[in-house]
Amino acid sequence: MPLVPLNIPKGQYSNGTEYQSLGRWRDVNLVRWHEDSLRPVGGWRPRANNTNTAVDVGGIVRGVHAWVNNDGERYVAFGMHDSLVAMLESSITDDITPAALTTGRVDATVSTGWGAAAWGLFGWGVERPDIGNILRATTWSLDNFGEFLIACSSDDGVIYEWDLATATATVVSNAPVGCSATFVTEERFLVCLGASSNARLVKWSDQEDNTTWTAAATNQAGDIELQTNGKILAGVRTRGQSLILTDQDAHTMTYQGPPFVYGFQRVGTACGMISAGAYASVDAGVIWMGRRNFFLYSGGQVQEIPCEVADHVFSNLNYDQASKVQAVANSQWNEIWWLYQSQDASECDKYVAYDYVENIWTTGEIDRTAGVDRGVFRRPFMVKSDGVVYEHEVGFDYDGAAPFAETGPIAIGTGERLMKVTSVIPDEKTQGDVDLKFKVRNYPNDTETEKGPFSTANPTSVRFQGRQVRMRVEGVEAADWRVGIMRLDARPGAKR
Repeated sequence: MPLVPLNIPKGQYSNGTEYQSLGRWRDVNLVRWHEDSLRPVGGWRPRANNTNTAVDVGGIVRGVHAWVNNDGERYVAFGMHDSLVAMLESSITDDITPAALTTGRVDATVSTGWGAAAWGLFGWGVERPDIGNILRATTWSLDNFGEFLIACSSDDGVIYEWDLATATATVVSNAPVGCSATFVTEERFLVCLGASSNARLVKWSDQEDNTTWTAAATNQAGDIELQTNGKILAGVRTRGQSLILTDQDAHTMTYQGPPFVYGFQRVGTACGMISAGAYASVDAGVIWMGRRNFFLYSGGQVQEIPCEVADHVFSNLNYDQASKVQAVANSQWNEIWWLYQSQDASECDKYVAYDYVENIWTTGEIDRTAGVDRGVFRRPFMVKSDGVVYEHEVGFDYDGAAPFAETGPIAIGTGERLMKVTSVIPDEKTQGDVDLKFKVRNYPNDTETEKGPFSTANPTSVRFQGRQVRMRVEGVEAADWRVGIMRLDARPGAKR
């Protein structure tokens, strides 16, 4: 009997109908493709302090930043709607919340839907017009000016500095207020975005002096109001310049020296970012999530990134709470993970990951609200919605969840005839750490019949037939398994 190799392309495809994913992986969780094999992502464990207690920062985190001081000591800062916490490399945490910090919002406040207007003003069953406003959940922009932490809460609007020696972060002298975000350029200018409560205004300090903000012939401080119809959300260093992202477009900020200091250029339209934390700067450039697609800036003009799971992600996203979306780079695997909330969730419970080298997309479920890449620390950090800090890419424990990958329909030829399968020839490196299941039906709307589980330790006898077959690979052991090309001992059967 002929062997049918299941040589399924790498990556997930979850756009359109199930049958449109014929011969592709359609539904996955906690897996990635690397070196042409399917494998589980690394697991996680709580970050423990020197008393072996899990680090808990005490709230829902909307911003994380890691850096080292001049002596090589490592720090991580966590921003919440009402507090700012620093963690030393010993995992001891310090509450460095500024004394006069304005408490922000845990959740976005939406005034465009139910209850936004008087009772009976609009017809029953008719979508309300967009007549209100959405106040975003509070996010933090965090950076370091030398060894000092720079921090700004989007609702407080004040730029703070923590010099590592004081008990709390303090106000940067003379800095603008009413800021939506802040960052430090490669040339060591401190930048205030949305300064003075002007959604378009960019202000920067003098070079190497974050206390001088008034432009003069003797300094390089300055400001500009961007020509944009959007609201500035974030700024980030990239490839010898900085990139400023709004909810509508993207602008470069390039150092020119006196008298103009910085030049600005719009490099993308209709490429607005979905939230203030939805971007990551990696070797490939700056990559961010929009409201319906993903974008890359690597020089020149912004490019849209084709996404093979866009339908899966954006059709099940809670847009009312979209301001909570956070991106976390995972440079060890050339990935960016976007943490987002599904339609029925108020906090992030899903992720979509992009391998920007292999151009591979995956999705899954995870309870995390923010994180930071490895580099300063050996492993990435992510924070659960209860405030507990986790180290990722360690071991293969997923708090009870199981990594899996499930295909779309598999058929012989055009699917005209039934596929009669009698055995499976596995291709799994660790032999037995993965189970196989098959879901069989004759037509797309038929009820599926599940066959298995079957072990991948040895060739396995099976008995089933169907016009459409879907295969599910599921990890059953906490192990670093590999799945290559499975083969089915199959032959065409009857037409019905």
